[in-house]
Amino acid sequence: MTPSEKVYASLRTAVLQGEVAPRQALKPQELATRHGVSLAVVREALLRLVGEGLADRLPNRGFAVPAVDAERWQQIAEARGITEPAALRLAIERGDLEWEARVRAAHHRLAGTPYRDGGRLSEAWAQAHRAFHRTLLEACGNDVLLATFDRLWTSSELARRWAAPGDPFRDADAEHLALEEAVLARDAPRAAALLHRHIVRTAAALGAGSD
Repeated sequence: MTPSEKVYASLRTAVLQGEVAPRQALKPQELATRHGVSLAVVREALLRLVGEGLADRLPNRGFAVPAVDAERWQQIAEARGITEPAALRLAIERGDLEWEARVRAAHHRLAGTPYRDGGRLSEAWAQAHRAFHRTLLEACGNDVLLATFDRLWTSSELARRWAAPGDPFRDADAEHLALEEAVLARDAPRAAALLHRHIVRTAAALGAGSD
């Protein structure tokens, strides 16, 4: 792992785990001193975060953690609600038996991973959660749609972790199971509708514990 990759991984974890607050400045010189690397290395790492939506580049003011508010989250959710159901329809049309097996395995891993690790969101669950949603779409055969998913997911993950807890009566596990069942049944209209509702409910809850 290069120095830039190490700084990037450290900063990414800090942002996602809430160690730096929304709108907090990410000062390259301070970070270079803290990590014992050059300014160029830090700037490279920060630009990677910008590319993921985990940092904003401010004109003449350096970098900062993005603001997380209701409007931003609603826009992210709206974009996901349009692109992901469309990609899922393509995946169901184009996916083969190996894809079906990956969907089943990804859901099994998600269902068996604890949501909490102590008092915070489990990183293992967060990874399993993303893997399940991405596996649903990966047979769509469209790299642009998958790249869009990657960026929107990272942005929504940041919003989710900073927002207040949402609907306490929601059963996200049941929603994930229903998605898996509709996909494996090759019921594209139902699967797309379930995914859209899944995303809309998360938006309504403004960062519920899981989506």
